[in-house]
Amino acid sequence: MPDTKSIAGFETIDDVDRRTRRGWILFVALSAALLAAALIGAALYGRSSSINALAAQSQTDASLKVALLTAVLERPRALPLLLAEDQQVLNALASTSANDIDILNRKLERLVTGTQAAVLYVIGTDGLAIASSNWREPISFVGNDYTFRDYFKRAMQQGTAEHFALGSVSKRPGLYISRRVGSADAPLGVVVVKLEFDQLETDWRDTRRPVYVTDENGVVLITSIPAWRFMTAVPVAEQEIASIRESLQFGDAPLTPLPVVRPDVIDPRTSLVSAILPGRGAAEFLRLYAPVPTTPWRLEYLVPTEAAVASSVREMRLLSLAVLVPILAVAAFLLRRRQSAAMRIAVELSMREELERRVVARTEDLSRARDRLQAEIADHRNTRSRLQVVQQELVQANRLAILGQVAAGVAHEINQPVATIRAYADNARVFLDREQAEPVKENLGAIAALTERIGSITEELKAFARKGRTAPEPVELRDVIEGAVVLLKSRFAGQLQALSIKLPPAGLQVLGNRVRLEQILINLFQNALEALEGRSDARVEISAVTTDDDVEVIVADNGPGIPAAILASLFTPFNTSKEKGLGLGLVISKDIVADYGGRIEVSSSDQGTSFIVHLVRAKP
Repeated sequence: MPDTKSIAGFETIDDVDRRTRRGWILFVALSAALLAAALIGAALYGRSSSINALAAQSQTDASLKVALLTAVLERPRALPLLLAEDQQVLNALASTSANDIDILNRKLERLVTGTQAAVLYVIGTDGLAIASSNWREPISFVGNDYTFRDYFKRAMQQGTAEHFALGSVSKRPGLYISRRVGSADAPLGVVVVKLEFDQLETDWRDTRRPVYVTDENGVVLITSIPAWRFMTAVPVAEQEIASIRESLQFGDAPLTPLPVVRPDVIDPRTSLVSAILPGRGAAEFLRLYAPVPTTPWRLEYLVPTEAAVASSVREMRLLSLAVLVPILAVAAFLLRRRQSAAMRIAVELSMREELERRVVARTEDLSRARDRLQAEIADHRNTRSRLQVVQQELVQANRLAILGQVAAGVAHEINQPVATIRAYADNARVFLDREQAEPVKENLGAIAALTERIGSITEELKAFARKGRTAPEPVELRDVIEGAVVLLKSRFAGQLQALSIKLPPAGLQVLGNRVRLEQILINLFQNALEALEGRSDARVEISAVTTDDDVEVIVADNGPGIPAAILASLFTPFNTSKEKGLGLGLVISKDIVADYGGRIEVSSSDQGTSFIVHLVRAKP
């Protein structure tokens, strides 16, 4: 351990350590106080700036909502003016004949469908509705007495009126816009348009921010929160509430105050409030006021502040930390540097002897490590030598396996023409016994051709072993099918009548090598004929289907099908159900087709087996 005693007047390590701890405690306390003050100040500033920004943005939103409400109000206001001058309205009020009233009912019904009005109706001077656009409905206004309605009385007295109320028949709230028909001295009646705000309220509701409109008494008329309808935004005197209830303007609504409390006024049109929305707890909102032109109404808009304030506070706190933390980090670095210098002076002398001791011990450790490393290097060299031997043995084994597969493939491919040669030789012997020289010459010529065929097979297999595949070239598909049938003619002389061949059109070419493509078809034809051996209804259908890019050669038989155990691994080498088969024919066929960009598909059931060979079509 280092010596902690004083050396030549320098501080000991213990003294430096105690002074370091005191310095760090003071630094941490000061840093914590600065960070706390910065976070509190950032929170206050972030809240203030976010409220101001939210107020500016929300004021624009409120102005847009007021503009939309004004547009909704203005469209139907012209209807009472036009209808008050309409001759059919004048006729119905003057004559009150059933025909004139029926004509007026139908006209009002047509008009209301083309406007945003909820109902159009005409009231006589006695206060009874004589015609209405809803005259066909069960809640028709026709015959109802509206003398108690403020919009009727004021229209008769002043010529026009607007009044928001709950419908006495429909029980739906709306704005009633009325106009007197006739002069003040000789009035004939009143035309009324009822405007409902269901669509507007739905649009407001989609914004998920509470919006409501209050009248001059502070009663909520239009709102995105249905539960707040006919509540009051400001306290209303009991006498005023009694008067409103007596007029039936809002039915039996309780006119209770809205759950909006603790307003903190920011400016005349903005304040912070706490509101309780239906189904939710209390939350802070920014409330904005906006007057509705041409009406005594006021739009109030509640904007939630929690997310915006939280985001702004978070940003301000991060910004303050981004500024303060580097400063504290630099201060900590300087403090640490100063303390390290003092500690280094105290340690250097006391560590000199310890260092020498450790150098000796370390030298011994390195010597032992060197010995272990040399031993490991020797082991690695021995292991690498053994791996090289094993690798050479695996390469030799792989070569022997490939040689066995090639030898088996050669035996299988040559077996077909050898069997055909045997059949031709037997036939030639019979013809010699009969002293028929011409058939013998034909058979000997066929045998010569087949020997050339065997030579081409071995050359093809040698080329395949040398280069991996034969370069594709355009081949006449018709010649390939006919050549495969010729090679099978001698071996299956009594069974070829089972072949039903629909040759492709002349000139249809595919990419490949004729000899290798014939090998594919010979394998498929032979397998089909062997599967049908001994059946009187044997049939093998051979056809070709062409598309833009490929040609499908279909070989379908009506045999017993391929067993499921064989079908599952049909293209696996040495997998066969024949006693003398090698199980390589389909494997080689699949490899040949793949070499030329094609594929083989197979389907089998107890009704028969179908092979589809997809070959690439040669472009003209």
